[in-house]
Amino acid sequence: MSDKFDLRFDRGNPEWTDADFAIAKTAESLPAAALAAFPKTPTASSALAKVSVQIHLSEDVLRFFQAGASGWEARIEDALRSVMAR
Repeated sequence: MSDKFDLRFDRGNPEWTDADFAIAKTAESLPAAALAAFPKTPTASSALAKVSVQIHLSEDVLRFFQAGASGWEARIEDALRSVMAR
């Protein structure tokens, strides 16, 4: 497999010209019914943003969560959420 990026012209979606940009409309100019078909979804930053913290854990606790595959921080968060749900 080549490391070169294969750029092909798509006749169904040609590159925009200055004239295309001049007549383009923003999404807000669409009818309300069309906008309703594409509801805005919260972004990761607006939903539950992660906050960087520093905590001190016992070495055995840290080793337990770091054992196995990557994602030990997510496993700690899952454990904390299960405590929150009680």
